[in-house]
Amino acid sequence: MSLDVQHTSETDGTVHDHLAHNYHPLPVVLASGEGAWVRDTDGREYLDLLSGYSALNFGHRHPHLVAAAHAQLDRLTLTSRAFDHDLLAPFATRLARLLEPLLAAPDGVLVLPMNTGAEAVETVVKTARKWGYEVKGVPDGQATIVVAADNFHGRTTTIVSFSTDDDARSGFGPFAPGFRVVPYGDAAALAAAIDETTVAVLLEPVQGEAGVIVPPEGYLATVRALCDEHDVLFVADEIQSGLGRTGATLACERAGVKPDLVTLGKALGGGVVPVSAVVGRRDVLAVLTPGTHGSTFGGNPLACAVALAVVDLLETGEHQARARELGEHLEHRLVAMVEEGLLVGYRVAGLWAGVDVDPARGTGREVSERLLERRVLVKDTHGQTVRIAPPLVVSLEDLDWALDQLADALR
Repeated sequence: MSLDVQHTSETDGTVHDHLAHNYHPLPVVLASGEGAWVRDTDGREYLDLLSGYSALNFGHRHPHLVAAAHAQLDRLTLTSRAFDHDLLAPFATRLARLLEPLLAAPDGVLVLPMNTGAEAVETVVKTARKWGYEVKGVPDGQATIVVAADNFHGRTTTIVSFSTDDDARSGFGPFAPGFRVVPYGDAAALAAAIDETTVAVLLEPVQGEAGVIVPPEGYLATVRALCDEHDVLFVADEIQSGLGRTGATLACERAGVKPDLVTLGKALGGGVVPVSAVVGRRDVLAVLTPGTHGSTFGGNPLACAVALAVVDLLETGEHQARARELGEHLEHRLVAMVEEGLLVGYRVAGLWAGVDVDPARGTGREVSERLLERRVLVKDTHGQTVRIAPPLVVSLEDLDWALDQLADALR
């Protein structure tokens, strides 16, 4: 059998002959986890520095989140949106209250719950287009959305239409029209791409999959100003960067910028269930009326129970503060590694870093494999970059130990 169909786990010898090979995981089979630590099927422990691409911001099996899920499992798990349930309005109200001060929404915000991050992005694409036709007056079928190169917003056919990643895009055409791609961080190129058909600018305030790319100082503020000038919606994809990861509830806060709409996912489900949402201007989301958009599982009782517990954790500000404090320490350690010649560069946003490996010391994948041997879990991206994103509950001692292992792996 060919390797693209059959692949074997190096830890337990299992042949995955019925599993589609659309991932190339590190050779470890995980069985349990708690906090920042996980165990494999042999009982070996690893420190998780990936956090499910920020879905596990609060760690594995956070007791408050697990308790909320357990309690809801004994009550009601799904109604579909054909009926309301007793947690739907509280979820929308609490999430709106958390985010309204952070958004450009003088008339208040609405919350539209979905399941996955890609669904949330699809939702804002549809919403921005409909708003453009019905409110801004763009001729039907001509709406355009400006996006950034090296983006990652998901893997649906619409979203890969404006991806610049060959792996995500190649072989999946024909592609949806209506998107203009400009270099990330280039305000002049973005300004040139906006015209009377433009309904939205869709950006990650920090590009995660690209390697934790932080935009230049003042870039997001210029984007906000351009959107105001041209009556264009500023949509921030905060699926990876939001909900505490960068040391703030939203990464846009770091730049002092308020978007019109924000997409949330990953950490909103606490690593327990998939939960996503679009939150933003009441007048914009109001263009969606019954029958124009929906989801069977979006906003289901179990999802709302867990997401409400996530909001509980965020409302105290404790996890955001912890991300800032540990992020400062992380950056201090990475500076030392660059000075020692172990890394050729890094970028940090809160407790989130992309570190660039000198090709002479190996590829990002090879460094990730060396760290696996040292009981630390990370993931490479784009060849030479390794992402570091521990759960926000990681201890300083454990973080230091993991960074010691990184330095050792690089040496």
